Amino acid sequence: MAIEDASILMVFILFISFICTFIIFYKTKVLCRCKICHAYITSSWSFEFDNLCDWYTHLLQNSPTKTIHIHVLHNTITSDHQNVEYMLKTRFENYPKGKGFSAILGDFLGRGIFNVDGEYWRFQRKMASLELGKMSIKSHAYEVVNYEIDHRLIPLISAFSRKEHGVLDFQDVFRRFSFDVICKFSFGYDPKCLHESLPMSELAIAFDLASQLSAQRAMTTSPLVWKIKRLFNVGSEKRLKESIKMVNKFAQEVIRQRNKLGCCSNHEDLLSRFMDKTKDPIYLRDIVISFLLAGRDTVASSLTGLFWLLAQQPEVVAAIRAEALMATQHESLTSLEQLHQLHYLQAVVYEGMRLFPPIQFNSKFCQLDDTLPDGTFIKKGTRVTYHSYAMGRMETIWGPDCLVFKPERWLKDGVFYQETPFMYPVFQAGYRMCLGKEMALVELKSVILSLLQRFDIELAHPSRAPRFSPGLTATFRDGLPVRVSERRGQTLPKPHVSTS
Repeated sequence: MAIEDASILMVFILFISFICTFIIFYKTKVLCRCKICHAYITSSWSFEFDNLCDWYTHLLQNSPTKTIHIHVLHNTITSDHQNVEYMLKTRFENYPKGKGFSAILGDFLGRGIFNVDGEYWRFQRKMASLELGKMSIKSHAYEVVNYEIDHRLIPLISAFSRKEHGVLDFQDVFRRFSFDVICKFSFGYDPKCLHESLPMSELAIAFDLASQLSAQRAMTTSPLVWKIKRLFNVGSEKRLKESIKMVNKFAQEVIRQRNKLGCCSNHEDLLSRFMDKTKDPIYLRDIVISFLLAGRDTVASSLTGLFWLLAQQPEVVAAIRAEALMATQHESLTSLEQLHQLHYLQAVVYEGMRLFPPIQFNSKFCQLDDTLPDGTFIKKGTRVTYHSYAMGRMETIWGPDCLVFKPERWLKDGVFYQETPFMYPVFQAGYRMCLGKEMALVELKSVILSLLQRFDIELAHPSRAPRFSPGLTATFRDGLPVRVSERRGQTLPKPHVSTS
């Protein structure tokens, strides 16, 4: 009887899904005859492009206004920096995350700072800003990063470099590295993912799956599809629920352990400081998940894209090494100030994220009818997306060499210089500017410098262009397989950054 009931349920779900698909197809064919919507529905864009982001970039490059509309998604996508400034600053209140976005990510991110607007957002941002701005928390972050580099990352890669004909997945290594760092910094918990045995973390796997499946919700032509699957707890929604359950279990255990330790003021981790201000377990759970997403996935994604580029740019690698040696005069880096003086390295990081931003696009929902600076009318309730990946490939912003990896574009007389962040919204811009920006930059620069000073790195498949997996952050579908060898005849110091 149970088997029969299950069969009936599955038939019903398939029927509902068919009806939804038919309605979407009918609306596309009858109400929208444009080529863009047809290409999206049929995935015919994939005949010419490996990645959806590259297809969007192509469409935006050929749009007179650098703005397009995907009717079946009710989504206006732009790469015009004036539109970005308008959304993120001039008319900020009219372009919140919106209920649609919160619904898509609500099961995973809850009421965390990346998924809320209004007072919830203001309160969390103010609290995070106060804590992250303290020198004591910055000092703790730097210590965690450098310990992980010196005692785990370098020994792991050094041991691997001695193996013959070995190929190492740098993307996997960077995800493990950033996961260890964010857990130790934020929660005082050490998952030891970067141990030489490279243990698999069930939490990391569950977190990746939750991120991927949540992102897939946003790609459906109608929210009815995933909502029906969630209602009946089948397919991708069943797997999402299971992965979120494991993530929640971890968050609850971390919070329980922090509570067990008692007075939070004696502990350096960021969660303990937040717990000093609130005891709401649901709110703290959402903070834990937000920290993981911000501190792990974005850093790992940035490093993966950067090293894919650097492995093909020996002259850039040589320039990074030369700048570091000149700045330190063959001594180790002893202060954060010295790291800040490496202007070329800073330019390399910015240039890498211009071409491979860790978050390829960001969406808002229009509250009231509006018109963007480029003349595009936006109807109330429309999803409006600025596409950072496409913006990094716009001649109108970066010139005819926009596809060339060129760190020098960020330098003026040898000093790092950034144009308006609305042309480069990798760290967002305006009122939602990333609070962890400076910490992320120090982490990225420390890893790049440490690895390039010790190792020569080459791609295992140099002719293979990146293909991205669906997710909240950019992930190379095939990883980043590299071959690594220790540099010979070098007397390079061990870079160490402190706050002294």
